[in-house]
Amino acid sequence: MKSNLKIGVALSGGGVRGISHLGVLQGLNEAGIFPTHVSGTSAGAIAGAMYCEGYSPTEILKIIVETNYFKFLRPAISWKGILKMSSIEGLFRTYLKHNDFSQLKTPLTVAATDIKKGKAVYFSEGELIAPVMASSCIPGMFEPIVIGNRFLIDGGVLNNLPVEPLDGTCDFVIGVNCNHLPEESDIKNMKRLIERSVIMSMNYNVYSRQAKCDYFIEAPGLGKFGVFDIKKASDLFQAGYVETLRYIEENPSILELKNSGEKSLSA
Repeated sequence: MKSNLKIGVALSGGGVRGISHLGVLQGLNEAGIFPTHVSGTSAGAIAGAMYCEGYSPTEILKIIVETNYFKFLRPAISWKGILKMSSIEGLFRTYLKHNDFSQLKTPLTVAATDIKKGKAVYFSEGELIAPVMASSCIPGMFEPIVIGNRFLIDGGVLNNLPVEPLDGTCDFVIGVNCNHLPEESDIKNMKRLIERSVIMSMNYNVYSRQAKCDYFIEAPGLGKFGVFDIKKASDLFQAGYVETLRYIEENPSILELKNSGEKSLSA
């Protein structure tokens, strides 16, 4: 057992598809692999924050299934977005009570996009909840989150697999993408055309960073799920879990990353 390895896990954005990250983490944990640093964008930032707080993957899934996230959203009277993300701050405070990166059990970095400067920005210290909300602030849908003099939107716009914060600080990096697109023979309408085009762009963003990962886990076909398809939460978790078990079997060298870990695997 190698408890001194620094193991980084980078989690992509992808809306509700990010629930599959929990299945991946569950599979890794069952194999004795526990990240010592997590980075995430958008849905990956939310999953990462909850996991780094100390909740087990199955506990997080239960919270998601039992919480009606959408009832917390409020209309925004603004040209900047149709919904206010700030209205769900209370929900985050329910589960991230300390609201401080330094109080997390596992170090976390979240990526967001500074819309004015056109640059990716990373948060790993200070206030926690505002950066997590900024990281998952889908442009056009939500008003930008203001932190200091920065107007911040979804980190996936510029970096949908934030491996950079892990590069040089971790011995091994595991990248996890939740947006794999299956082939589609017939694009039936404009909505599907736009959705597929957006996911293709997100994946190009991810695949350009894949070479920086020592291991790369991507459950097949998740791009077919809608970004708000919360009813498929259990299916998404299971997809990530099953793919991780398969990946470990086909890439047994990943088991060399086993570490002691202290997280609970309680259901």
